[in-house]
Amino acid sequence: MRTSTQRQTYYCMTVYTPSFSQVYLAMTIANNTQNPITVNYWAITFMAAAVLMITMGARQSLGLFVSPLNTATGLGLTSISFAMAVGQFTWGAIQPVAGAVADKYGAGRVIAIGLVLLAFGSLTTPLLSSEIGLVVSIGLLSAAGAGAGSFSVLIGAVAQRIPDDKRGMASGVINAGGSFGQFVFAPIVQKIISITGHAYAFVTLAVISLLALPLAYLLRRPTAPIQKLDASTAPTVTGTGLKDQVVTALKDRSYLLLHAGFFTCGFHIAFLVVHLPGEVQLCQLPPSVASWSLAIIGLANIAGSLLAGWGVSKMRSKYILFWMYASRALLVGIYLMAPKTDITFYLFAAGLGLTWLATVPPTAGVVAKLFGTRYLGTLFGLTLLSHQIGGFLGAYLGGLAMTANGNYLWMWWADIALAIAAALCNLPIREAKVQRAPQLATA
Repeated sequence: MRTSTQRQTYYCMTVYTPSFSQVYLAMTIANNTQNPITVNYWAITFMAAAVLMITMGARQSLGLFVSPLNTATGLGLTSISFAMAVGQFTWGAIQPVAGAVADKYGAGRVIAIGLVLLAFGSLTTPLLSSEIGLVVSIGLLSAAGAGAGSFSVLIGAVAQRIPDDKRGMASGVINAGGSFGQFVFAPIVQKIISITGHAYAFVTLAVISLLALPLAYLLRRPTAPIQKLDASTAPTVTGTGLKDQVVTALKDRSYLLLHAGFFTCGFHIAFLVVHLPGEVQLCQLPPSVASWSLAIIGLANIAGSLLAGWGVSKMRSKYILFWMYASRALLVGIYLMAPKTDITFYLFAAGLGLTWLATVPPTAGVVAKLFGTRYLGTLFGLTLLSHQIGGFLGAYLGGLAMTANGNYLWMWWADIALAIAAALCNLPIREAKVQRAPQLATA
């Protein structure tokens, strides 16, 4: 006969899929338990993954709206690319702010505010036809909302609530949630656009965002203390406050090199999210090729994210990042030489998908190793800001390149050069070896 505590622990350890009934039960436990939650880290992880599925699914589908918005507003590709580029930067700029607020006041409120902002930005976009209007709706409101419910807040919150040996896999699961959102949202959004128009597609995104509000509730509650980083894996930091931690981090060479590599990741992803539909159009292929390519990227990245999360516990994260960035340079080079058919795009998408957002678990893992998890939301948020500065350039320069040259060729070559540089930047990073658990002797 199990006690009440044992029954709760048994339930929480066996939650592996976020069905509605499991969400309800997990939220009930969180609401009714007066003491801190103890062992429900998998429930928390899957709820975070579900939130990221929605915020990233909406955000990674924006490229499908470029052509419809251009047709509806007549603003031109450069203006629409600029609005989406501002959104790339805003999404990154909000990450350290949202992470810091979540570190201090809890992640639930931050996520809820973010979902409301994302919904409001999606609802207002079809009503606006000026460049400044799109900058406000897409570039500020939607992007800030998606950022408040994204990596820095979600991974930071979960990392503080789970044991050290589960952190890498949990990051991979959360990341896979974002990839699954891209896989689900891209073909659905394209279908709605083709049948009813882009305005109804934006309304659909808004409704889905609001339906996710209950998921923010689970991360309101505090959790019991967990195993801290070993002194050998995290350096002593001068001072204990957030300001001292940030100042120390910004003086750390390894942290800055990590930023440099992540900058390239943002450039690469934003360029493809915003301009892959335009590249498909240049190749005189139907729009469905673009939406299914984005979906395939998301599907492949589920496997890539889980593999990266597993790999973080087995090897140094900097080596994982080196091979990820190097593989991107190789794949883009192969794509440029290949015939431009639908099969080429699908294979290219599958290859890119393996590393698409799979850079997040090892990058967050390095930050946690360097500085611990107390302010991981803030410090990883700053890393994501670097990512999105690259994202701003990838989205905006892609539009300029297309307007000036009628193609994206020089952007592809820039992507190759930056990917090689990013791979090399990760090698000098100071990172402790992975501590393997001792094998138990068997009789």
